[in-house]
Amino acid sequence: MKKFEKSYPGILILVVGNSGSGKDSIIKGVVEKFPKSKMTIHLAQRYITRPPSEFEGNISISPNEFKEMEEKNLFALNWHIYGLNYGVSIKIDKWLENGDLVLVNVSRTIVDETRKIYKNIKVVFIEVPFEISLKRLKERGRENEQQLNMRIERARKNKSFPAADYVIDNSKDLEYAIKQFLEYIKTITKD
Repeated sequence: MKKFEKSYPGILILVVGNSGSGKDSIIKGVVEKFPKSKMTIHLAQRYITRPPSEFEGNISISPNEFKEMEEKNLFALNWHIYGLNYGVSIKIDKWLENGDLVLVNVSRTIVDETRKIYKNIKVVFIEVPFEISLKRLKERGRENEQQLNMRIERARKNKSFPAADYVIDNSKDLEYAIKQFLEYIKTITKD
């Protein structure tokens, strides 16, 4: 039997998808609509080495602050992509230890490694046609031209994610995507 480094009763759900797929909006909607009588649900904030955005609930920190946190082992997960550092606080381990449900928006580049560390993990891929991702990326205006082009190229190459445990279609309205996610959570949290 495989031995995991972190075998907690809670469930860690990694949410992946191309830039512009609507991950943050869907996660926020799921947390808001999650039945209060069920287990406790948490949205793990990400630390990112870029200026804050009014559209995301991330914590903006400098590269030096990120390095200090990394050296102090304050991240449960961290990765580097698009010239930025991303990290998720080690406090998710406490939530998982308590038997809670934890949602976190991550890069697909860390899925395989994270699956080796955490026992109770699910990966949800937010699928959106390339044309919709492209439109959303251009509209949000958060990246410079080089960063935007990198994200567009990555979205063009990664229209699916076969390693996902569940795929959510976000080509329709947001409520439809949130409902799909909540239905999936019901199936993985049944006693």
